[in-house]
Amino acid sequence: MLLTRDGQWRTAATIADALGVTPRSVRSYVTALNARVPGGTAVESGPQGYRAGADATAALRAGTESSTPRDRLHSLVRMLLDADDGIDVFETADRLYVSPATIDADLARVRGLLGGTDLTLERSASRARLRGTEAAQRRLLSRLAHDEMEAGSFDLEVLRRTLGTQSIGAQAFGPFKSELVAGLGDLGYFVNELGIADVVMHIAIAADRVSRDRALEGGEPDGDAARAEISALIDRLSVAHFGMSLGAGDLAHLATLILTRIVAPGEGPADRARDRLDPEVERVVREVVEAAASEFLVDIAHEDFILRLALHVQNLRHRAREQAWSRNPLTRSLKSTYPMIFEVAVFIASGLADRLGIPLMDDEIAYIAMHVGGRLERSRRADELLTATIVCPGYYELHELLRSSVDRSLGQAVDVVGVETRADPDWAGIHTDLVLTTIDPPTPGERIVRIQPFLTDADVERVQAAAGRVRRGRRLARLRAELERYFSAGAFIRGLDGDADEEAVIRRLGGLLVADGVIDDDYVQRTIERERLSSTAFTDALAVPHALGMTATRTAIAIGIAEPSIRWGDGRVQVVAFTAFSESDRAAFQTVFEQFVEVFSERDSVQRIVRRGTDFAAFLDELVAVIDG
Repeated sequence: MLLTRDGQWRTAATIADALGVTPRSVRSYVTALNARVPGGTAVESGPQGYRAGADATAALRAGTESSTPRDRLHSLVRMLLDADDGIDVFETADRLYVSPATIDADLARVRGLLGGTDLTLERSASRARLRGTEAAQRRLLSRLAHDEMEAGSFDLEVLRRTLGTQSIGAQAFGPFKSELVAGLGDLGYFVNELGIADVVMHIAIAADRVSRDRALEGGEPDGDAARAEISALIDRLSVAHFGMSLGAGDLAHLATLILTRIVAPGEGPADRARDRLDPEVERVVREVVEAAASEFLVDIAHEDFILRLALHVQNLRHRAREQAWSRNPLTRSLKSTYPMIFEVAVFIASGLADRLGIPLMDDEIAYIAMHVGGRLERSRRADELLTATIVCPGYYELHELLRSSVDRSLGQAVDVVGVETRADPDWAGIHTDLVLTTIDPPTPGERIVRIQPFLTDADVERVQAAAGRVRRGRRLARLRAELERYFSAGAFIRGLDGDADEEAVIRRLGGLLVADGVIDDDYVQRTIERERLSSTAFTDALAVPHALGMTATRTAIAIGIAEPSIRWGDGRVQVVAFTAFSESDRAAFQTVFEQFVEVFSERDSVQRIVRRGTDFAAFLDELVAVIDG
């Protein structure tokens, strides 16, 4: 799974560091993965290390029932869920080809899965039983399915393996999903395609459990017209594709799931959407959004944004009551690519949790981040475009045609503010961000792009590439200027304790800034609380713990380097940057925070900085060198 994320070569040492194992273990894993696809290649090997092969996805799907401890654990849970009178430890050990002691150890791990499910594991002599409601058992099945689907990606064959090979075949769900989306559209709803796979998973679980005479109770009519029409749609599709009716309890549950998870009202007046909205939710969302806009200096306090987010939050309350959290397959990429947007979403999530009592997971925070990102994209200012001058010696209307072509093809990237039609322009007097020229300049430069009089696709690509370089260069130049102000030799540690958890590392690095008078112990505690909301490991190598609220006496960053890597959240990191921001540097927050993460998103740069940054001076030199390219 690690190799499939970026498709690049990785050495055994870097893979081992990311997984927290030895290079020898990595070689064993590669051998085992390739054995899953006889005649194929799950992992390629070469002088540069390893990378995902053509059959990587097939290998991930090809795990047998007990090929790994996780597979065996999931098989054991399925057996417990299917057996009303429980399982016999010795018979189960024989079935899974392991010892009774191994099954005893696995049962201890099962207890660890039961938190928040309202299920209990009872043990009497050699028999073990699960006790709890059908709804609680389904939540456990949902957890198993999510555990097998990396980063929220949906795979019906994997789901069938989770439910058991006797469950309804995956081929039934493709047509079911298509007709469900079409039917919801006919009823006047917009469908969230990112969430619908999760709903299909719940429908698959419901169909499997009903086929085993384990239907949900309840489902009496409540007079809700929307729930009734969606229930009728699911019932019709279930009979058509599964050959069964799911029953009133399951239909009511699934209709509620759809209403609160994957649909939004169609086009219509805002007042109609507001009629469905709890005034308390709208008030709280408005206050939290306005606070976020002020805290981060972002333009999100708009009525349309508040209304859409409030409708989303109202659905969140329903999901929270049922512990029916929505998965988001974009969580990882949103967090690493748009850390600033994700941070605004964490701030909003924290405010909602405090005022509405909604505990939010990373996937739910990612949906809020998508709302924030959408608003910021719509409100992006035109002055953020790069300016450009076209140099095109006059010949009839040639320069006018060229400008028209540039505006049409590159209007989202550059703003043409001048056209030079002389064959000998004053090159030194052109001060725009880019110069797009049809003639050779006397001296080439990073911002000068040679184009044809009649713009070609290759010209467009070159201009876009140059614009990207200019933007990145500016961002990193600002970052270098800021970082040189915020680092100090006294707030640098090389050799973080590999056994320390996040809280211990935060306290150790925060203590350096407390001793320097930058922050107090309360700031350190609030940083720990922020970390509990959502991991600050924004890349595979970097964590940036910080508090919500810019209350430091001055902005400062304490750096800790771990070699080998240390566990952080669900992954491992090699660099921890404890960041404390002051109120006076509020405007610099975005530059430092987002661009610092960008630098550490490049694996080669990280390895260079970690390997050569043996002390503070060397670390700063390498960081500046990487920024300068």
